[in-house]
This record gives sequence, C-alpha cells and structure tokens, in this order.
Amino acid sequence: MNGIAASDAQKAEELKAAANAAFQAHKYSRAVDLYTQAISLNSNNVVYWANRAFAHTKLEEYGSAIADATKAIEIDQRYVKGYYRRGAAFLAMGKFKEALKDFKQVAKIVPKDPDAMKKLRECEKAVQKIRFEEAIASDKIIVAETVDYQTIQVEPSYDGARIEGDLVTLPFIKTMMEDFKQQKKVHKRYAFQILLQVRKSLMALPSLVDISVPDNGQFTVCGDVHGQYYDLLNIFELNGLPSDENPYLFNGDFVDRGSFSVEVIFTLFAFKCLYPQGIYLARGNHESKSMNKIYGFEGEVKAKFNERMVELFAEVFCCLPLAHVLNGKVFVVHGGLFSTDGVKLSDIRGIDRFVEPPDEGLMCELLWSDPFNGLGRSPSKRGVAVAFGSDVTKRFLEENNLELIVRSHEVKEEGYQIEHDGKLITVFSAPNYCDQMGNKGAFIKFKAPDFKPDIKAFDAVPHPNVKAMAYANNLLSLLG
Repeated sequence: MNGIAASDAQKAEELKAAANAAFQAHKYSRAVDLYTQAISLNSNNVVYWANRAFAHTKLEEYGSAIADATKAIEIDQRYVKGYYRRGAAFLAMGKFKEALKDFKQVAKIVPKDPDAMKKLRECEKAVQKIRFEEAIASDKIIVAETVDYQTIQVEPSYDGARIEGDLVTLPFIKTMMEDFKQQKKVHKRYAFQILLQVRKSLMALPSLVDISVPDNGQFTVCGDVHGQYYDLLNIFELNGLPSDENPYLFNGDFVDRGSFSVEVIFTLFAFKCLYPQGIYLARGNHESKSMNKIYGFEGEVKAKFNERMVELFAEVFCCLPLAHVLNGKVFVVHGGLFSTDGVKLSDIRGIDRFVEPPDEGLMCELLWSDPFNGLGRSPSKRGVAVAFGSDVTKRFLEENNLELIVRSHEVKEEGYQIEHDGKLITVFSAPNYCDQMGNKGAFIKFKAPDFKPDIKAFDAVPHPNVKAMAYANNLLSLLG
C-alpha cells in the first residue's frame, strides 16, 4: 500500500470517517484538522486532499482549497474530483476563466457525464458574458447620470413607505423598515432616490474617514451583516437606531449570501441619507460586481427591481470609503493589513477607490487580508491578499500612532475574536451565518474619551422561510 503501514492506513480511514462526520455537522474547521491528520498518515490518498479542499471551500479559504485540489491532481491526473474541487474554488473567487479550464478537463475525462457537461455549459455562458461586458466596458455610461427618479410614477395602488419631497425622513425609514419586515418592497422611485442621494454623500468622503466622538459620546461598530435583515433589526432593537447621538459604523459586507440584502442595504443607505454623521459605511470585499454576481445580491436586485438598479448599486459601492479612524486611536477596516511594512494612513487616504477592487495592492489588501496566529506574513488561505501576524499589527499601530485595529471579514463562533496581544479585534454581526454555521453575532461599543471596547454578543433571530443563497448564481451549485 505505497509503503504505508496497514495500521496507519486504517487509522487514516478512521480519521477520514470522523472528518466526514464533522463536515456533515457543519464543523468545517474540525473537518480540516481531521483530514490533515489523515493526510499525515497517508499523503498519497487523493480523496483526503479533495475532501480537505471541499472543507476549505466551505470556510471560504479558497486559496487553500486550490492548493489541496492541485495536490490531488498531481497524485492522479485523471482524478475528476480534483479538477472539480479546484474549478469550484476558482469559481467562488470569481475567477471564471480559470474555473472553465478545470471544468473542461472534467468533461474531457468523463465526456458522457450529463452533470459534468451541464456544469461546463453554465461556466462557458458565464465566461462569455464576462467577455462581452469587458468588451463594452469602455463605452459604458454612468447610470447615475441617466436616472431621474422624479419622473418615475408611483401607482395609486402602492401602499408602502413614501418620501414626501426630496428628503429622507425618520418616519419614512421606520415605515419602510416595517414594510420590509412584512416582505413588502419599497417603490422603485424611492429606491432610486435613496441610491442617488447616498452616492452623492459617499462621493464627497475621503477614502479614509476620520471620525471624532466627543467626551462621554458613544460609538458602535458592526461587522458583516450579509443580507440578514432580521438580525439587523435585532441589532437596532438591542442598541437603538442610528442617530447623531447613537452613531454606528457598519464595516462592510452588507450584502450577499443572506436573501434580504436589498432590505439591509436600503435601510443602511436611507439612514446615511438622513444622518450623515449618525452612520458610517465601509466597503467590504462583497461590495463588488464579481462577488455580487455569484453570491446572490445581483440576482436579488434583479428579482426585486431590475438590471438598471444592479448597475447603479455597482456605481454606489465604488464610492464607499475603505477605512475609518476613530478619535485618532482605532483603525477600522473590513479585511486587514498589507503585504509590505511602512504603509501610512496618508497612503490609504491617497487611494483612488472609485473602481472595482483590484486583485492586488493596498485596496485589495484592505478588503481581503486576514490576521493569523504567528509572526510575519504568509500566503492567504483565501487565495487573495495576505495573512499578517501580530508583529505586523504592532508595527502598523506604532508607525501610525494608533492603539487598536477592528476588522471583520471572518465568521467567529462567539461573534468576535481578540487577537495579536489584544491589539486586533474581529467583529462579525451575522449570527447563524448562511442559516447553518450556528455562530453568534456581535458588535463593539466604544465610549469617549478612553475608547475601551465593550463587546456585545447576540444570537440569531427567526426570519421568513427564504433560505440563504436563494438568489445566488446557478454556478454556485458547483460548490456542492
């Protein structure tokens, strides 16, 4: 058995069985650990590598998934599941062209498999659409400059929230939120009005926003919400609505995965229109065309409104700031730090953010990087940006005269995690993420002048029977 002792082979199979059980129970980190132990005993078993790749995919560690699937392919070049798992991971990253190569290889090995051919055709269609969009991109008009919401008629039969005049009001927002709770839509006239007004407000902001909280004032930071509208309502129930006296920062990833992303984003954007200093919004990696195309937001906006609004959302997302500094002490960013030392706050202020996120550089790393428990830097498990250690955090804080980093971007079992000698906190505000992870959500309250973090965790609340990912791209079925 390839020079492996029978006892080791048997133990490896037992570990694989335990890993499979952990996977079925949605304990993906535990599954990765168990597959890793199996691989240490029998590194030539392609199934262990492919299964671990699948578990990495569930953890959104797409770079690690690609590496594991590639290893399986190196061991057996005709192992279909290796190409399939790697293609799925490329797909999850929005790398359609790379995914297509792997799905073509699957179809080549098993040409009579109808499922393989169907997936290949789906991927080919997606790549053709992307190539078409790239071809016409240079001629693209700015949608925001072509929309006049005042010409959109509101039908007499519409019985939902209304904006009287040009200004968003608190009574309008409260009515809209209640309508959303009852699964009613806001009229497209008011939807376009909110988008155009928030775009104007966001465009005027720098890429790094400095926020001053007066002595005895409070400030709340929330992490990813990911379209979980009923959990957003619960945050407001627990902590009050946004206002100038009760300001919030929502730290990116408002949309995708959860199937009430439209309701989340219009609520947050409406509050931004009403209280420009009562709510701050940062861009996350999911405020981008490539992610929205896959993980549900594009499909949801098309289902609830139209294609034109999809394009306008993409323009507005490009206006979102990339990071915030609270009272000169706390650096808040969706993802994390950088692949090189010496980055100053002035470098972040200087980023031209009015674009789709690039695949590398400061903007990419702000949106995508993750901390790890160690020193220095290592390749990101996500396959994008970088993983950074506690020494990197310490140097960045010292060089910029800061005290703490708050970031989001990763689901945490308790809704938060304190790392890097207390100098970095991850906060994640989508409890029971994707209706299956069983995690808590959390938010962080600060009070001036000391600005010590006070973390509040909370559980998920029920929502209507519309499952997470209900509007996701058909290609996501390839992820298993």
